[in-house]
Amino acid sequence: MVGRVQRIATMVDARCSGSRPRGCGPAGRLGVLSVVCLALVLPGCSIKRMAIKTVADSLSEGTSSFATDDDPELIKEALPFGLKTLEGLLAQLPTHRPLLRSVAVGFTSSSAGFIRSDIRGLEDVDLDRAREQKVRARRMFIRARDYGLRALEVAHPNLRQNLMQDPKAALAKTKKTDVPDLYWTAAAWGSAISLGKDQMDVVADVPIVDAMIHRALELDEPWDAGSLTEFMIAFESRGDAQGGSLDRARTYFNRTMELAQGKRISPLVSLAENVSITTQNRAEFEKLLDEALAFDCDKYPETRLVNLLAQKRARQLEALAGSLFLEEKS
Repeated sequence: MVGRVQRIATMVDARCSGSRPRGCGPAGRLGVLSVVCLALVLPGCSIKRMAIKTVADSLSEGTSSFATDDDPELIKEALPFGLKTLEGLLAQLPTHRPLLRSVAVGFTSSSAGFIRSDIRGLEDVDLDRAREQKVRARRMFIRARDYGLRALEVAHPNLRQNLMQDPKAALAKTKKTDVPDLYWTAAAWGSAISLGKDQMDVVADVPIVDAMIHRALELDEPWDAGSLTEFMIAFESRGDAQGGSLDRARTYFNRTMELAQGKRISPLVSLAENVSITTQNRAEFEKLLDEALAFDCDKYPETRLVNLLAQKRARQLEALAGSLFLEEKS
C-alpha cells in the first residue's frame, strides 16, 4: 500500500511541477490520500482522472500478498471491500481493461473459494441455506462473467452479441494476449452453468464456454502453469450428454499435473470431486485426497493460498464421503 501511495504521490508531484498550484509540493504529497479520495467526488478536475487512473493501474497489477497468505478467512473478509472499491473505480474508468479483469478474477475467485465450496456440505444439514448460497454463488459468477466480457470487448467490440450467433467465428480474432480474459470469463460462465443446471437458458450457453476455453487452449495451452487444462477437468466431467468426456478429463488432469510441476494440489481435488465420485471410484477418491492433504503448503509460498483452499475442500469432501458413494468403505 505504501508503495502504491508513493507512486501516486510521485505522479501528483510530476503533474503539479511548473505552475505548482496550491496543494502541490511536500505538503500536498503528505496529503495524497486525501487528493485521491477527493478526486473521486470532484467534477471536471484533470487531477481527478489522473489520480483515479493511477490507483486503477496500481490495483490492477495485483499483489502477491493474497496468493502467499496463510489465512484464507482473512482473505475472505478482505475481498468484499476490495471488490467494491474496484467497482467504484470502474464507474469512472469503464473501459480500463486491467481493472475489468481484476474484478472478474475477484468475483470468480471469491465465489469459487468461499461460497460454492461450502454448498455440498450445507445440503445435508440446511437445504434452504444451501439453495440460498447456490443462488448467491451463481449471481456472483454471472457478475464476474459480465466483467470478463466487458474486458474482452475493449479489444473486440460487440463480442458478446457475436458469441450468441457464432462462438467460434466470434473468437477467431482473439490473440494470445486475450487468454487471461478468455479463461476468467469461461471459468465464471462455466461455474454459473454448473450451479444452474435447472435453468435451460443458462445451460444453453455451454457451447459458448466450450468455444471460449478451447480458443484459449489453442492460443496458449500452458498458460498460468496449467490453469486452462485444470479447468477442463471439471468441464469435461459434465457428462456425455453435454459433450463432455471423463476420459478426456483424466487426460487434462495428467497434463495439468505436468504443467503445475508439483506446486498446486487443486487438480487432485478436482479429479476426486468431478471424476472419482461420478465413477464411484472411492479408492481413487481417497488416494487423491490423501495426497492433497499431505502436501506442505508452505513449500511453495506463491501458491500457498490456493493450496490451503484446496486442502479445505479436500477435508470437506473427505467428511462427506459416506454420502457421496453408494457402497460402504470395505
